[in-house]
Amino acid sequence: MNTYSSKLVENAVNELSKLPGIGRKTALRLALYLLNEEKTEAQQLADALIKMRNDVNFCKICQNISDNEICNICSNPKRDPSVICVVEDIRDVMAIENTSQYKGLYHVLGGIISPMDGIGPGDLTINKLIERLNGNEVNEIILALSATIEGDTTNFYIYKKIKGFEVIVSSIARGVSVGDELEYADEVTLGRSIINRLPYENSMNR
Repeated sequence: MNTYSSKLVENAVNELSKLPGIGRKTALRLALYLLNEEKTEAQQLADALIKMRNDVNFCKICQNISDNEICNICSNPKRDPSVICVVEDIRDVMAIENTSQYKGLYHVLGGIISPMDGIGPGDLTINKLIERLNGNEVNEIILALSATIEGDTTNFYIYKKIKGFEVIVSSIARGVSVGDELEYADEVTLGRSIINRLPYENSMNR
């Protein structure tokens, strides 16, 4: 156990180490770095974090993070509103956007169905997705969830819920290996997976 000569430093380390991927050694290094910088540096960091937490919104259309009620993707007139790509979380939006291969809109579920983690369909934004299909000219839904058992379960659930609508349901090509998450796929592979997407019924037979 580390012993600290300052309770204030120890408190800072305890809070920083709560962040994902930050162990106590890294937390200590970050705390000491901030301690040795100008006070304004620490203040700017604190202000940015507090402002982010207080002021960032979730887009009322797609549930992506946004500084406004509607995100800059949904409000962009150059995007194709007839195609919606369904993803697990905002990191997947970022990963797909980095490929520069997709010009439609998104729908962020906020997770995937996982009974082991106590996450059911009602905990996701599936109903909001269905609302978007009512009265909107959506021609295609792309299921772009992680190639895991939970991702496949969620894909199938959504497919069953929307198959009554007159929309094409497709899924990204499995260039992304089974068990991989989209955010860790390289941009070229992910981009090709979007371009070479297949009818969802085909993926069910694989």
